Amino acid sequence: MGEDADQARKSIGARRNPDSADAILDAAEAVLVEAGYSSFSIEAVARRARAGKPTIYRWWPSKAALLFDVYQRLKRVEYPDTGNLEDDLVGFLKNLFSHWRETSSGSVFRSLIAEAQSDATVAAVLADYTKGRHAHTGQMVERAKARGEVAADVDPMLVADLVASFAWTHLLTNRLHEDETTIRKAVRYVVQGIAHKR
Repeated sequence: MGEDADQARKSIGARRNPDSADAILDAAEAVLVEAGYSSFSIEAVARRARAGKPTIYRWWPSKAALLFDVYQRLKRVEYPDTGNLEDDLVGFLKNLFSHWRETSSGSVFRSLIAEAQSDATVAAVLADYTKGRHAHTGQMVERAKARGEVAADVDPMLVADLVASFAWTHLLTNRLHEDETTIRKAVRYVVQGIAHKR
């Protein structure tokens, strides 16, 4: 009996109750809207969600982890599937720039990236989040490989890093109004290379 009770205790905290998690995320969104990024706190979220801080910390080990989940929940960025890698990547970057430029969650993301430069906890959460996001961009490259558009030995995740580097440079330097011509030129450099064709 002791073993069963111990097993039950272990499983309670590890598995999120979807309704409770949604209530906490709803509360976190509301606190973020009302208080802003700099005043956002787990205490305020717990009060609003009528949840205990230990429950929140069990599911989100840091404020940054909760904020990244809120950002992900609010993020609406399409990953196009046009049948052409260049068009897919251009469409994705246009959608991403628009999201970062025009939504409150875009400014949250900018704040999280800034904080990650001086906070190791935020940096670790950002690194985990980035892996998942780059996997989506990598899938575009994998589809292009399957179509024969891209060489078989190309590393999709490295291409995703190059695309993200362009995007994040623009985010961090507040150049999110880049026109499609420039975005397409950058994507073409990634897709076709810049070596002189002989």
